Amino acid sequence: MPAATPDQPGKRDRPPVRDPESPRRVTLLELFFDLVYIVALALVSRGMVVDLSWERALQALLILMALWWTWAITTLVTDMYDPERTEIKLLVTAVMFGALLMTTAIPEAFGRRGLVFAGTYVAIHLGRGLFLMPAVRHHRQTQRRAARIFIWFAVSAVPWIAGGLVEGRAREALWALALAIDYLGFRLSYPVPGLGAVPDSQRNVAAEHLSERYQQFFIIALGDAILTTGTMFSLYHSEAENIGAFAVAFGTSLLLWRIYVHKSGELLPHAISSSKQPSRFLNTAPYTHLLMVAGVVTTAAGFDLVLHEPTGRTPPAWMAVILGGPALFLVGRAFFEYEVFSRVSLSRPGGLLALLTVAPGVLFTPPLVAATGAMLVLAGVAVADYLRSRGRPPEDPKPPH
Repeated sequence: MPAATPDQPGKRDRPPVRDPESPRRVTLLELFFDLVYIVALALVSRGMVVDLSWERALQALLILMALWWTWAITTLVTDMYDPERTEIKLLVTAVMFGALLMTTAIPEAFGRRGLVFAGTYVAIHLGRGLFLMPAVRHHRQTQRRAARIFIWFAVSAVPWIAGGLVEGRAREALWALALAIDYLGFRLSYPVPGLGAVPDSQRNVAAEHLSERYQQFFIIALGDAILTTGTMFSLYHSEAENIGAFAVAFGTSLLLWRIYVHKSGELLPHAISSSKQPSRFLNTAPYTHLLMVAGVVTTAAGFDLVLHEPTGRTPPAWMAVILGGPALFLVGRAFFEYEVFSRVSLSRPGGLLALLTVAPGVLFTPPLVAATGAMLVLAGVAVADYLRSRGRPPEDPKPPH
């Protein structure tokens, strides 16, 4: 085999970008990395129902958005860079350490450990840029892309750190501003004066890898629902009430999985690969999956409430969580379906309308009845999906142009 030349550098001298012809399967390190988020999502859903209020719900949403963005950007890194290279393995491991440190701060993120949460988030995103820019110094376009992303995260670092230094509503406002900068920067392709935005040619995605990663994270979110169902089982009520609440929680989790997987979830990799603009999914998939994950996490919080107190009247805040989780999931699922098929089935808005219709009535019923109502609505959506596709040939994905 001929020796490598300066024009044809050896593997160790090449920047750690992916070879277009290399396999795009998810690595075991990426699956190991995901384990952090099982704990993180469980803490978010449980924290939401402690002194349940709109402010607690807002705080849970901000924490979830920060955790999700850390995972989503890391997933894009392993999609664009070679995850088998030692440098990228070290980077993913370092992010995993930071994500776990963020997770430990979740219970007190809006208390005494706010600076730990914010500082770790900032360190993850700025540290990634400081690591990648020299690693791809011989690959000018890739380095410029890393520089654009670094600059945007450097801007958002200011409200992140400032929020960690203050308390109360000021922290919520500053962190909301920081997240708006992070999410907007991605949506706009990280434009920077003098450098411009990231070109579409540098936003290509691997259908197999990216779709599999999003599917896996959704399963992790469902794992939070299953974890809540198994660990929050109450011993303070009759056996019939306990088993009833347990069955409803399990049935709801199963229906969330079924509705996600049906057609759109199965065909996501084909939709990405068949799209004339695969990079379009980069602009939408993080947001649609965030909505669905937020819906599942909120539903898991509702399981926590119902499993501990299935009887009595349902307070308005409990109703908002028990019915709001499935509603949020259906909203995200509608957008997801549009990504894959350029249409939205009537069962999505129909399910939302049904949840709104039963909402006033559940205020006069026990939480178990409210949860059962939400489960029956999801069951109706799942049945409608099945009937619409039964006996018809497999539908090809038709992503928006």
